[in-house]
Amino acid sequence: MKTDHPALRIAVIGAGPRSLGALEALAADLREEKRAVQIDTFDPFPANAAGPNFDPEESPLCLLNTAMRDIDIRAPEQSNCGGFADWLAHDPDPDSFPLRADLGRYLEARHSDLAAQGYPTITRVFGRADDLRPKGDGWKISLHGQWLGPYDEVLLTPGQPASAPDNQLSDWQDHAARSGAILANAYPARNLARAAEQWGDKTVAIRGMGLSVFDVLRVLTTGLGGRFENDQYIASGREPARILPFSLDGKPPFPKPETSELDALYTPPKADTEAFSKAMAQAASTTPDRARELLDAAIIPAVRHVLDQHGVTVSDKDIADWLDKEWDDPGSQSSDGPRETLQAGIELASGQRAPDIGFAFGQIWRKWQDEIRAAYNPAETPPDTAEKIVGFDEGLKRYSYGQPISSAREMEALIKAGVVDLGHAADPDIELAKSGWQLSSGERETEVSVMVDSVLPSPNLSIVTDPLICDLIDKGSLCETAKGMGARTTPDGTVIGRDGTPIPHLCLLGRMSLGSVIAVDSLHDCFGEAAKRWAKGVAERLKQKSDIEPA
Repeated sequence: MKTDHPALRIAVIGAGPRSLGALEALAADLREEKRAVQIDTFDPFPANAAGPNFDPEESPLCLLNTAMRDIDIRAPEQSNCGGFADWLAHDPDPDSFPLRADLGRYLEARHSDLAAQGYPTITRVFGRADDLRPKGDGWKISLHGQWLGPYDEVLLTPGQPASAPDNQLSDWQDHAARSGAILANAYPARNLARAAEQWGDKTVAIRGMGLSVFDVLRVLTTGLGGRFENDQYIASGREPARILPFSLDGKPPFPKPETSELDALYTPPKADTEAFSKAMAQAASTTPDRARELLDAAIIPAVRHVLDQHGVTVSDKDIADWLDKEWDDPGSQSSDGPRETLQAGIELASGQRAPDIGFAFGQIWRKWQDEIRAAYNPAETPPDTAEKIVGFDEGLKRYSYGQPISSAREMEALIKAGVVDLGHAADPDIELAKSGWQLSSGERETEVSVMVDSVLPSPNLSIVTDPLICDLIDKGSLCETAKGMGARTTPDGTVIGRDGTPIPHLCLLGRMSLGSVIAVDSLHDCFGEAAKRWAKGVAERLKQKSDIEPA
C-alpha cells in the first residue's frame, strides 16, 4: 500500500442494501489498488445495509415477496457470512417466504464482515447529507452545516427519498390534521401495530392493494391476537370492525407458484430465453414500436412452450392479442372482479387451475428479470422507448412481484369471516366526512374514521423533496430520463446532466434512475451487474488518479 500518498476518498450517500452491494463489488475490484481507500457512508437510518425496507427491528408480520428458493444474493468470496439460507439459525423451507427483519439482520452481518476486513476502510456517518458541491475534481458534502471531504467519488443510493404527497394524499393530510380523523402509514409496521390497538370499534380503509396491503392486513388481524386455522380466521375481538382495501382497479396481485415443483413448470426453454435476451438488447436501442415488435416475437413462443408443458393449447394469435392489450392497457384482458381475481390467483398458484396466458407469461417475465436487466441496463435507451418498455415491466408486476399464496389465502379467509370487505375495492368515490372519509361505490356508501396509506411513492424525480437531490436537479446535474421517471445515467451509474454531458465522479444507482435502468425494485438488483459496473468504473478512475499523482 502506498502510504506516501493521501488516501483516496469515496462517499456513498445512502446505506441500504444497494450501498452494500456497491461496497462489496468495489472491495473486490480494489484488490490490486496499492493506495489506501477510505469510504464514508451517509445515512440517518440506524441499521447498516438493511434500510427501512428490511429493518431488523420491523414487525415479524412483514414478509418478503420472494420465496427462499429464489433468494440468490451470494456473499462475496472473501465473506465469512455465506448465503442467506446458510446464515439463518434454522433450516428454512425452500418454499417459505422469510421475514423482512431476518433478511435485514443478514445484510447487517454482511456489512459488519466487510468492514471488519479493513480494506477499504469503511466509516459509517449517521446523518442525512443535505448538500453536495464540486470541490476541485471531486466533491464536498454538507452534514448538519459542516462540510466534509473532498471526496474523489460520490455515489448516491437514496432508495426512496422523501417525496411530495400526491394531491389526494395531501388533501387527506390536511383533513386529518383539522378533523381528528386518523391517517396512518403502512410502515413502519410496528408503529401501525401500536396505533391499531385503539381501532377495535372502527371501520378502517386501506389505500392501495399492492404487496403492502398484505402486511397491513396481518398487522390489523394476527397482530391484534387473531389467528388462521385451516383456511379460517379466528377473531380475537380486538380487530377493527371492518377493513376496506381499495385501489384503482380493485384487484390484488397474483401469488407466486406455491412450490418449487409447480414453479419449475414455468421455466421457458433455454433457447427461448436466449432469443429473448437478444431481442431485449435490440429493443432497448430502437424505437418504441420496433421494440414492441421485437419483444413480442420473442415472448410468444416462450409462452406457447410453457403453456404446452401444462397441457394448455393456445394460438400465437391469442398470445399476440393478449400482449397487444398489455402494452396499451395493462390488466384490461380480464373482466374479473376483485374477489374473483383473488380466488383465481389462489387456484393458479396452487396448481388447481391450469394457467392462462397472463399467469404463464407473468411467471416467465419474473424468471427473466436478470436477462431483462442485463440487456436493457447497459444500453442507451431513447426516452420514448424507455417509457414504453419500463411501463410494460411495471404493469406486469401484478404477476412478477406477487405475494406468497399464504397471504392470498389469508385475505380470502378474512373476507369469509366478514373482517375484510371488498365492496369498495375498485376505484370508489371518496369524499371528506366530518370525522373521516366517505367511500361510495354505486348506491353503497360507507364512512371510515381510519385511513391507512399503503401506496409507495413512484420513482419519479419530479416529486422528490430531499434537499440534496432537489439542489442537484435545480443545478441541472440531475434530469429525468423521461417525464415521470428517474434520473438519466450512463451504464456505470454516472449521472448525466441537463445539457447531456456526464457529471464527473458523481454516480447514482437504484430506483431513482428508473428509465436509465429497469426492474430496480428487486433485492437481487442491489447485488447485480449495475453495482459491478459502477465498481469497475470507480476502480479504474482511482487507479488513473493514483498513477498520475506524485508521491
